[in-house]
Amino acid sequence: MVLIIFNLRRVKSTTKSGESMHIHEFQEMMRQLYFTRDTERGVSGTYNWLVDEVAELGEELKKETDKEATEKEFADVIAWLASLANIMGIDLEKAAINKYNHKCPKCQQSPCQCTF
Repeated sequence: MVLIIFNLRRVKSTTKSGESMHIHEFQEMMRQLYFTRDTERGVSGTYNWLVDEVAELGEELKKETDKEATEKEFADVIAWLASLANIMGIDLEKAAINKYNHKCPKCQQSPCQCTF
């Protein structure tokens, strides 16, 4: 089992060996595993898989019963997001830091002071 925790600078992947990795390292791992198939599927097909995985995550969140199953759905979402970014030529780590560099992109504060 792999537990993936996402923040702006790291995807901390804690495996049985205790390894961790940056977002770009995780994205590269997804590239090595799936890039050929993802490219053949194309942007639209890969995006549709991502949407399906987000829907599956939503179903698990509604259940609120099985943390392990929910973790797996989070992992699927980030994996498909990385796959889509790979075929689009987007560096997820760079994109996230450029937009959210320790502050809310809307109000420019940390923590966010936006009113909703």
